[in-house]
Amino acid sequence: MIGQLKTVVLDAPDIKGLADFYVGLAGLTEAYADDEWITLTGAPGFRLAMQLAPDHIPPRWPDPAYPQQGHLEIATPDREEAARRAESLGARRLGGGESWHVLADPAGHTFCLYDGDVSQPTIEAVTIDCADAAALRRFYTDLLGPDSESAIGFQQVDDYHPPRWPDPAYPQQFHIDVLVDDIETTEPATLAIGATRLPGEGGNWRVYADPQGHPFCLTWTAE
Repeated sequence: MIGQLKTVVLDAPDIKGLADFYVGLAGLTEAYADDEWITLTGAPGFRLAMQLAPDHIPPRWPDPAYPQQGHLEIATPDREEAARRAESLGARRLGGGESWHVLADPAGHTFCLYDGDVSQPTIEAVTIDCADAAALRRFYTDLLGPDSESAIGFQQVDDYHPPRWPDPAYPQQFHIDVLVDDIETTEPATLAIGATRLPGEGGNWRVYADPQGHPFCLTWTAE
């Protein structure tokens, strides 16, 4: 284990509208906001955030030319009631199966609603699309530890098209932030398990890609 899953971050051109959607659907609470970022708390295991992306190209699930790259898993006491609630807040119903509904939030990101032992809709996990689910699971187990499997999953996709961040024509759609203690020791360890350093860094974060192209950030507490 190199770090801890801290935040799942969705790209959006209207971060306030998207934040309001998840507050209304899942009862999350706004913990931080500025012109480019809003953090919500209340999801078990991680925070949910919205990052301003003015040129965001939304996914068009299930069109592989406009891939979702991942989706949120939301447990509900009643998935049909939750779906109607989501639609009233601006979501679109896309499909589903015998035990789940697939919808798109107002920024186009897909999420699944399924029945669970919860009292209200609860974001329980993020599932990452990939070409090789077993290989990507091994990478994130090395990065985040085996306990992370309750909050992060992997879905193998035929004809998978990875993001090419920062190219806006191949958008990331979302990324995760990983909290680490010491970037100077954790960066070499992260590269050693298969990550690639990408352009982009700030006072307490650096950008990487996992072995199948999904960007993520290592972040730490700035002194």
